[in-house]
Amino acid sequence: MSIPSLKDAENLTGKRVLLRLDLNIPLEGDTPKDDSRIEGILPTISFLKDAGVAEIVIISHHSDAEQSLEQIARFLAEKVPNRFIPDVSDEAAFGKGRAEGHSVFVCENLRFSKGEEKNDEDFAARLAALGDVYVNEAFSASHRAHASIVRLPALLPSYAGLLFMHEVEELSRAFTPEHPFLMVLGGAKPETKIPLIHAFLPQVDSVFIGGAVANNFFHALNFEIGSSRLDPVSSDLTKILDSGKVILPEDVVVKNDEGVFVKSAEELSPGDMMLDIGPRAGEKLKELARAARFIVWNAPLGDYEKAGFEKASIAFAEAVRESSALSIVGGGDTVALLRTHGLLDAFDFVSSGGGAMLQFLLKKTLPGIEALKNSM
Repeated sequence: MSIPSLKDAENLTGKRVLLRLDLNIPLEGDTPKDDSRIEGILPTISFLKDAGVAEIVIISHHSDAEQSLEQIARFLAEKVPNRFIPDVSDEAAFGKGRAEGHSVFVCENLRFSKGEEKNDEDFAARLAALGDVYVNEAFSASHRAHASIVRLPALLPSYAGLLFMHEVEELSRAFTPEHPFLMVLGGAKPETKIPLIHAFLPQVDSVFIGGAVANNFFHALNFEIGSSRLDPVSSDLTKILDSGKVILPEDVVVKNDEGVFVKSAEELSPGDMMLDIGPRAGEKLKELARAARFIVWNAPLGDYEKAGFEKASIAFAEAVRESSALSIVGGGDTVALLRTHGLLDAFDFVSSGGGAMLQFLLKKTLPGIEALKNSM
């Protein structure tokens, strides 16, 4: 895949680099809950400084349109001194920062401006005026056709960052996998997962489906799903179910008015809510992990974030750690769960993307990638 890479950029000396990051980091008070995204961008910042750039102007969004990036800039300053810029149009703020000796600037949440999500040309031009070169180091946001992702590459010499290129290289392994190839999908949002299953049916050997996505398949089989979450889908599940490659949990953990129980997936009552896969399903998944040569996992198997049902996901990660398979995992909730339990090292590659990972696997590209390619 021909993407202009930062490693191939020539003559960055003295340039102002507009660096698009993903600093969409949850906060506890003024402190980030997770500093992995901060740690992940340090090599790119070091690369740019070693290349002799004059300034690095960091732009990013936060999914909370009311959340300032000032606290995150302050946290970043512990590793990379910077000046926070509340308004990108305020040249005096940049000038004051330069007078103080700063060469790294962190701009306010892009989503404070409606022009970002509207992919507004004028807003992109205002951003482009801040730099001589554009670097996209926000793979996890590059599935969105927003101004800072798809407009800027048309306005400046543009490159993919070090982490961005690493994401593309590692996720692309799924297109030529070793076999047996095991795909594991959980969480919710079946409209993003089911097209991926359709696309990978010719390549995968097994697709294990957990989380709320499994409820759609149980429903298609006319199983009672009780009060379990059921998201609408437009896809016909018949081809997937008839493929012989789909594995649904044979037992599930349910909660009802009387407590929490393990039940066969075919024996739910109207008051039951499925919240995790059961122990027999967990053992089946461990067997698949042990036999696999390539594993891709996106989204937890149970409702761990709201309800605390994380046992099966942890057990599966431990099985992956013992497997000889090349393994890839992604999705914000999944990565947070693995980090909490010290299991990130069970996987060969941990993607920064959730939706971006799924869309890249489905389409083999992203709007942000196409924008970079078209800038060449």
